[in-house]
Amino acid sequence: MSLVNAKELLIKAKNKKQAVGAFNFTNFEQLKAIVNACKKENTGCILAVSESAIAFMGIDNIIEIVKNETKNTKVKFALHLDHGKSYEICKKCIDAGFTSVMIDASHFNFEDNIKLTKKVVKYAKKFNVSVEAELGKIEGIEDNTKSLESILTSPTDAVNFIKKTGIDSLAVSIGTSHGAYKFKGESKLQIELLKQINKATNFFPLVLHGASSLNENLILNFEKFGGKINGAKGVDDNSIKQSIKYGICKINVDTDLRIAFTTGIKETLQNESIFNLREYLKNAMKRTEYEVIKKLQLFSLKV
Repeated sequence: MSLVNAKELLIKAKNKKQAVGAFNFTNFEQLKAIVNACKKENTGCILAVSESAIAFMGIDNIIEIVKNETKNTKVKFALHLDHGKSYEICKKCIDAGFTSVMIDASHFNFEDNIKLTKKVVKYAKKFNVSVEAELGKIEGIEDNTKSLESILTSPTDAVNFIKKTGIDSLAVSIGTSHGAYKFKGESKLQIELLKQINKATNFFPLVLHGASSLNENLILNFEKFGGKINGAKGVDDNSIKQSIKYGICKINVDTDLRIAFTTGIKETLQNESIFNLREYLKNAMKRTEYEVIKKLQLFSLKV
């Protein structure tokens, strides 16, 4: 099946009170594992790449491998630019064949965020490409850029931003962070704030970034084979269910998949005689696929 506009997936999920998984990949093996998981679950997803992933893989290579891996599937996929920081990178991705882009101008003031986002929306609509934007600021490290503070999304600002930009989905800041250390204390999303945003925006498609779970088994396996990630805290399953119930219909996952993939490599290389790349890459893919399947099942639960 050819790639679809992400908005198509989000609206369908929103109507079912479910969420679409947006899974970041950085190489062919990660992509293949994600697609295989979706095939097994008969569930589509959003295939996401960051600017640094594009620099690493090459934009033309990304387009070709995504098209080849998804062309004979019955499930639907969107190819999405995650956290595009400029009009130029968004345009480059649209011209290359991406079906969805995120313009992240949250580091600008409100009016400049609107101005840049509108410019991207105007160009994207010519090619039926969906546009996500971010309002508020999400703490943590995203694509080698560190944000030291979190600014929660204002419901009133969200309404005005959506009206003035014409975006298709909005990433909101409700208390999580990018990376492996999402909370200083207990895992706690600002669900009451999310309820207010959802109601104020008339149930507009909302996005949750920094949603990896860093669950106990994932971390234990990583550390079992030599990894070190002390004090990692993620978003628990109940918080994910609550976020979907109150308006989130796209959930971004990156860190969990990085850890799963790396664990697969570390596990295989416990055998010091192995130097066949396929051996440890296959195990990395297996662990990644397992993690994606768990996410797909969680996101599709009736809430």
